[in-house]
Amino acid sequence: MRNTNEFGRKSDKTGFRGPGDHFPGQVIFHRWFFTGDPLPECLPAGFQDSPIGRENNSSAHGQPANPVFLPIRHEAVSAWPAKRMRHLARTATYPPFSHCAKSVRCMFSLLPEFGDLPSASEIQPTAITETRMQFRRVTGVQIVGTGSYVPDPVITNEDLADLGCDPEWILQRTGIRERRHAPPEMATSDIAVIAAERCIQKAGVDRRDIDLLLMATISPDYWMPSTACAVQERLKLHCGAMDIVAACAGFLYSLITAAHFVAMGGSKLALVIAADTSSRIMNPEDKHTYPLFGDGGGAVLLAPGDEDQGLLSFAFGSDGSGEQYLVRPAGGSRLPLQQDHFASGMHYLKMDGRPVFKWAVRLLSEVFHRIIEGTDLTVSDIDLWIPHQANARIIDAAAQDLGVDHSRIVMHIDRYGNTSAASIPIALDESLRDGRIRRGTTIATAGFGAGLVWGASLLKW
Repeated sequence: MRNTNEFGRKSDKTGFRGPGDHFPGQVIFHRWFFTGDPLPECLPAGFQDSPIGRENNSSAHGQPANPVFLPIRHEAVSAWPAKRMRHLARTATYPPFSHCAKSVRCMFSLLPEFGDLPSASEIQPTAITETRMQFRRVTGVQIVGTGSYVPDPVITNEDLADLGCDPEWILQRTGIRERRHAPPEMATSDIAVIAAERCIQKAGVDRRDIDLLLMATISPDYWMPSTACAVQERLKLHCGAMDIVAACAGFLYSLITAAHFVAMGGSKLALVIAADTSSRIMNPEDKHTYPLFGDGGGAVLLAPGDEDQGLLSFAFGSDGSGEQYLVRPAGGSRLPLQQDHFASGMHYLKMDGRPVFKWAVRLLSEVFHRIIEGTDLTVSDIDLWIPHQANARIIDAAAQDLGVDHSRIVMHIDRYGNTSAASIPIALDESLRDGRIRRGTTIATAGFGAGLVWGASLLKW
């Protein structure tokens, strides 16, 4: 049985909760493809004679299977007969969680009544979101330099006691002990320039040879012009420059883009920077978001390399149905900034933490599994794991699922908090300086954030 991984959207104000995160009484719709004939016994009695069964019990999408557009309701596991549960565990794949059958087993059961439910043709396309992970490869590219910078001011958990947060509670829930906040006179471009200068110096290249600049940020100096242009001018580069807005996956989006430019001959030396002053876009009175984020920046330089260097496997994706889970409501064309927005805090980032956390836990583990599956490597072949530093518990859950020892995982969230897109390049730079990266090192990276967006790569140094 295969599932094309289409999930429904809640019609009430809570919105779409993401794959596998539904609520009691909610009816959602999934297209399942059964490779066997007749249809498996795990289906409810009378299904094939129901309107949905008759409509869907035929080939679709050119696949030699029995497609079934099933309505599914979230119920307690105890309500699902053991026989049906065992069958589904043996035959179901639920991308992107196919390596873990219990994800299906523990979250869904089949709805036994079909009388008044809509047919597949009556379901509007807008009610369904489809998540695909397509893995690609781009080699002949190498990172020739790294650099990073975090502001000097250290903000400890104790410094945030006025928010009503217990310092130990922050540590236990997030793994964060302290974070850095930029002083008032420092903007995102200032952080980016310092990180980039360090990168160029370490690479030992002539800056006049840099012909592309990509800047990942969600806290630009201005809405217009781009922060990349400000950085380009201050670095005295003569190249194209653009911002890439992909939140905490921004560095990987930029890295993948730059790697293609270099591999295809469109660039000989590409500078990729990720920098954010997240402390400026968080509500200082919100104890749920303000303690999580810190300011910082990182940079890498990409150049042509040997054929065995580069991205052995990579993927990036998005799911815009989750846009309201991490959003700055006011300040764009949807809701132009007005005076009353300042009082209500609508210009700050809003986060629905619980569904984002659950989504990230599932995604990080799965995307790491999948980028490895696309190669001839195994988990034990990966020298270093550099996940986005959003929450230590998310990283710990992925490590446990992968069976990876923590000594092979780079963690700096305890010192810097969540530095958004900058977390991965900061980790790369620190790991290189610490001697953990050398020619031939294989590194798995993954980032995820607002959008919802994600990116991952398997990098051969």
